[in-house]
This record gives sequence, C-alpha cells and structure tokens, in this order.
Amino acid sequence: MTKKLFVVLLLSLTIAACEPAGTENSNGNTNAKPPASTPAPASPEPSASVKPQLKAGDKVKVTINGSTSDATVVSVDEKSGKVTIKVEGQKEDKTVAITDVIKN
Repeated sequence: MTKKLFVVLLLSLTIAACEPAGTENSNGNTNAKPPASTPAPASPEPSASVKPQLKAGDKVKVTINGSTSDATVVSVDEKSGKVTIKVEGQKEDKTVAITDVIKN
C-alpha cells in the first residue's frame, strides 16, 4: 500500500511540474496584469518622410552590387518600392529597390 501511495505522489508531482505556470510572475505577484501589446501598423509601407520623392527624369546615384553609379529615373512604383532606372553607359533599364537610390 505504501508503494502505491508513493507512486501516486510521484506521478502527481511529475504532472504538476509539466503544467504551465499560468499568469503568475516569478516574484509571486498573481495580481499583475500581462504587458499590453502594441498593435502592428496596418501596412508595412514606409512613411512619406523616409522615402525619397522621385519622379521620372530625376538624376540619381544608385548602388548596384556594392558600387555607386550615376543614373536617370525612368519610372517609380512606390507601392512595390521599386524604381526603374537607366544607368549611364548601359543600354538596358534596371529595376532596383527604392532604398538603393539616392537623389542628387
């Protein structure tokens, strides 16, 4: 009978150890409220003060593969954050991230 009582006690302690702690803090304060979370912004689009105001025809400097080149803006897609540019000395237009472009 003592052996069964010991096994039941050991099982109950094991189960209690595996249960989540609940809302108690490590300092034992059970009346503490959980920290309020701040809601995420509705859209991940950067603010107007952060993104450069580019338009077709602007002379810019662009970083491509770690080097800076002079270029001209062909078009801007602010919604996707992309700029199509014409790099000086190259025939084809390139589409790059708006963050890679610096207005002169």
